[in-house]
Amino acid sequence: MTSPLSPRQIDTLDRLTPAQVDAVTALLSAASDADGQHAVSEQGRLHLRSGEPRPGILHLLLTVGDDGELAGYAQLDGSELVEPPAAELVIHPAHRGRGHGRALGSALLAATGKRLRVWAHGGHASARHLAQVLGLTLFRELRQMRRPLTGPNAPELPEPVLPPGVTVRTFVPGQDDAAWLAVNAEAFAHHPEQGSLTQRDLDDRKAEAWFDPEGFFLAEKDGELVGFHWTKEHAEEDLGEVYVVGVRPGAQGGGLGKALTVTGLRHLAARGRPTAMLYVDGDNKAAVTVYERLGFTTHETDLMYRTEL
Repeated sequence: MTSPLSPRQIDTLDRLTPAQVDAVTALLSAASDADGQHAVSEQGRLHLRSGEPRPGILHLLLTVGDDGELAGYAQLDGSELVEPPAAELVIHPAHRGRGHGRALGSALLAATGKRLRVWAHGGHASARHLAQVLGLTLFRELRQMRRPLTGPNAPELPEPVLPPGVTVRTFVPGQDDAAWLAVNAEAFAHHPEQGSLTQRDLDDRKAEAWFDPEGFFLAEKDGELVGFHWTKEHAEEDLGEVYVVGVRPGAQGGGLGKALTVTGLRHLAARGRPTAMLYVDGDNKAAVTVYERLGFTTHETDLMYRTEL
């Protein structure tokens, strides 16, 4: 255990060694165990595990003591051309309450010229306090919603009703990649994180142990992809996830989104997952209403803060 006066150093890197990746992974695991959720998003963890430099991605390592013990980590994503860089940061539970979070946050502000967005997953009081100390204001609320899929309290899932001429099949890796990326970009043109996914991002997810094309549903009309529902299963938590639902703009408004959502939920229920989860922006009232009508309720909320623009 280091003392509060132990030397503190922050290194900003575009590439991590395997040993550094292992140390950050262990820190994230310890923080997740203590906090009850991940401090770094799935996208951030994929960036970390890849081991290769990615355009716009920086890793900040906060070490303490003469032996350079890793006490904090931040990831900065400056790949967005319009929005300010986005960051996630975490301090090891054994090193909290010593000003390390403020030091890491100040380093992020300095690295971005004070144009910064920061996620606070779970919206804990300590994260809200740090945001205030750093002069950040609340900008976005991302809700995690859940509903039971099995058991006596599970609302009944209706049969999916597809618009006329629409059929649904499952994703074929390699064959459907380009078409899916194109529709995803159209459906989420307003959403910089989801809408900017590349082939490399898709390949990263296809390489994950959870990837299952049988849970990746594509809707077609006249031979063209018009929508999709990509589900995900979390084996450790025994959860099914509405990972992402997208509908091409020209196909919206006919109930396709709801039909795809129900198709995926029925798949997850058939797989034996007792609970489904999803993420949705709190200000997306239309989507929240659809999910509430399907039996979802808010489980927790992630907050994004930013500097005044």
